[in-house]
Amino acid sequence: MSLLSRLCAPFSVYCHRRVLILLLLGFSAGLPLMLVFSTLSFWLREAGIDRAAIGYFSWIALTYAFKWLWSPLVDRISIPVLTRLIGRRRSWMLLSQIILIIAIMGMASSDPLKDLNHLVAFALMVAFASATQDIVIDAFRIDSAPPSMQAALAAAYQVGYRSAMIVATAGALTIAAWSSNYSDAYSLSGWQYAYWVMAMVMGVGVLATLLAREPKVNTEQSDAIQQQMYLRLCEHHPKRLARLYAWFYSACALPFIDFFQRYGRNALLILALIACYRISDIVMGIMANAFYVDMGFKKEEIAAISKVFGLIMTLVGAAFGGMLVNRFGTMKILFLGALLVASTNLLFAWQALIGYNVPFLTFAISVDNFSAGIATAAFIAYLSSLTSSGFSATQYALLSSIMLLFPKFIAGFSGVYVDNFGYVNFFIGCSLIGFPVLILISLVNKRVPSAELTDEQAASQNDNQGL
Repeated sequence: MSLLSRLCAPFSVYCHRRVLILLLLGFSAGLPLMLVFSTLSFWLREAGIDRAAIGYFSWIALTYAFKWLWSPLVDRISIPVLTRLIGRRRSWMLLSQIILIIAIMGMASSDPLKDLNHLVAFALMVAFASATQDIVIDAFRIDSAPPSMQAALAAAYQVGYRSAMIVATAGALTIAAWSSNYSDAYSLSGWQYAYWVMAMVMGVGVLATLLAREPKVNTEQSDAIQQQMYLRLCEHHPKRLARLYAWFYSACALPFIDFFQRYGRNALLILALIACYRISDIVMGIMANAFYVDMGFKKEEIAAISKVFGLIMTLVGAAFGGMLVNRFGTMKILFLGALLVASTNLLFAWQALIGYNVPFLTFAISVDNFSAGIATAAFIAYLSSLTSSGFSATQYALLSSIMLLFPKFIAGFSGVYVDNFGYVNFFIGCSLIGFPVLILISLVNKRVPSAELTDEQAASQNDNQGL
């Protein structure tokens, strides 16, 4: 094998059909979010809608935070006709994408100055369908490949997702400006045309769903338990009530019971790791933009370095992290990612000492975002490995919610800390709170059997699934 072949071999995982499909599905997932968030806020403000109303519109995005509430439906309910034709996961994806296209077209036909409620209704429809699509794409990703491939799938998903966010923000704004001849005056037709284009671009997701192969989902255990529960309940309750209760138990309670039965007392240790893994970068990220402003950096410098170049480095880090996980396993790269993220926060402490310095900020953001990309790829792969076939949508939706709760709570005090102790101490503190995570990873790695497969097992499973 030549040197070039050896260097390229670790990246061959990105040539798998499933990885390319996840790239397109990631694009489909990332597009709607900005259409009901920052892009919509820009449209409303330019139309002359007051800031208070725009602030209330932002609550629409809270739909994504509560998607775990209906995730059991995605796991356990089959869609008539569609499920029989293309399978349960793909049928839910296709349905949510069709609803998204219709809802975005509804937003495109709205006039916020004449009927704001019309726009609100379709924006809520977009958010709900988009959150549902996120649930099923996560489940599809987990069910489609073994743990050894999850980081590569997650990296491809992130690339697609972030690319779509650029299209839905910069792309939509450019289309709106172009269709109104770049006039400074508000143009309803320009914004409507931009949203019509975004609705058509959602066809990327439909195409990916149709090209994808339905993953094999093992529901035998949950189906058997549901049937046993139904038969027992029928002895004392009407059949219709017994069937409803048995389904609810299987869909909503069983995913929790399954998780704690598989991991026992170690389940609490795993949940502690999930709750703390991203604490360092989330707490630091809350104050990042305020820090840049206080250091004297201009808006265009922040946009170019943090938002564009930083995004590119995150995607490169995610792709590199996917390759590393595929080569060395999840737990080792999970440890490496946590170590890198905690350590790179010290670069911002140094930035606070030297003040305004564009080259050093570029270096700090590059290293930090690259490290975050590696950590995120490994962490998503780890979360995916914790779910069970048949419960993947519900369990992943819950686990991904847990990972944000504690860090977001702690981050709420970041401004007070900076006011009292300054930026240098703040960034050093952000670094220090990340190091106990390394202990949690070591304990989990020692006490919990790894869900990872050997290369031979992964290859065999890939062949069986038609990868």
